[in-house]
Amino acid sequence: MGKKQKNELFIGIDVSKTSLDVCLFPTEEYLSFENSEKGIRALVKKCKNWKPELIVLEATGGLENAVMASLALKDYPVSRVNPRQARDFAKATGKLAKTDKVDSLMLAHFAQAIRPEPTELKSEIGLQLEHVLKRRRQLINMRTKEKNRLSSSPQGIKLNINSHIEWLNKQIDDLDNNLQELLASDEEFSQKAEKLESVPGVGPVLRTTLLANLPELGTLNRKQIASLVGVAPLNRDSGMFRGRRHIWGGRSEVRSTLYMACMSAIRSNSKLKVFYNRLIDAGKAHKVAMVASMRKLLGILNALIANDQYWSEQPA
Repeated sequence: MGKKQKNELFIGIDVSKTSLDVCLFPTEEYLSFENSEKGIRALVKKCKNWKPELIVLEATGGLENAVMASLALKDYPVSRVNPRQARDFAKATGKLAKTDKVDSLMLAHFAQAIRPEPTELKSEIGLQLEHVLKRRRQLINMRTKEKNRLSSSPQGIKLNINSHIEWLNKQIDDLDNNLQELLASDEEFSQKAEKLESVPGVGPVLRTTLLANLPELGTLNRKQIASLVGVAPLNRDSGMFRGRRHIWGGRSEVRSTLYMACMSAIRSNSKLKVFYNRLIDAGKAHKVAMVASMRKLLGILNALIANDQYWSEQPA
C-alpha cells in the first residue's frame, strides 16, 4: 500500500471593508469575521487549530494588509494574488456567480490547485514609502487635470486653477522631502538607493518606486524580475502560426515609472543608448526597442542590488 497522504487544508479569504469571509477547502466550511482588530485576532486564533497549508486572499487596495500582517507574524503562509488571476480561475472552473461566499471558496480552491508562493511582506519603511508614493501620484494626476483645464477656462477661473496648482506643487514638494527623510532614516534602504541612483538616467522617482513597490529587486534573476514587472515578452504561437510577442500583466506602477526613466536613460546612459540605437538600426519599432531597453535597465538595477555594487564598478 502507498503512503497515506496527509490531509491538507487550504483557506481562502475574501476581504471587504467591513468583513473577512473565510472558506476552508476541501471541507467547504464557511466563517465570517469583522475586518477589525478584534475580528483579525479571532481569525488568527482559529488558524492555530486549522494549521492551514496555504492561505490565499486578493489584493484589495490595501484593505488586506492588516490581516496579512497578522497572519504572517504567526508564521502562517499567506499569498496575495491578483484579482484578475483569481477571477479567471473561477471562470475556468465554472463558477460564474460572484458573492463574498463564492469568492472565498474560489480563493481556497485556487490555493489548493495553483499553490502560489507565499507573499513576502514589506518592511515598515517599505509600506510608508508605498503610501507616500501613492499619494504623490494622486497629486500629480490632479495637477495634470488642472493644467489641462487652463486653456478652456475664463480668466477668473484660471486664477483659481493657478492657485490650486501652486498648492499642489507645494504638497508634492513636501512629499518628496518626506520620501528623502524616510530613505535617510534606514541604512539598508539608503544604501540601496545610492546604488540605484548611481546609474545614469535613474532619478529619485524610479529609485523610490523600485524600493517601495519591488522589494524582490536583487533576489530574483533577470528573467524572473522582468516577468514580475511585466516587461518580459510573451509568446503567442499556435501550430504553424507565430504571433508577435507582447508584454502583459505585472506591476503597472513600476512599469510606467520605469518607462519614463528609460526615456531619459537612452539619452544619458551610454550603454542603453547604444543598445536602443542598435535595435532601431535593426528595424525594430520604437515601442519594441523601448520595452527591450526597459528590460535591460531593470536587469542592470537588479544585478547592482544582488551583487552590492555601484554602476561605476560595472565592467565595460
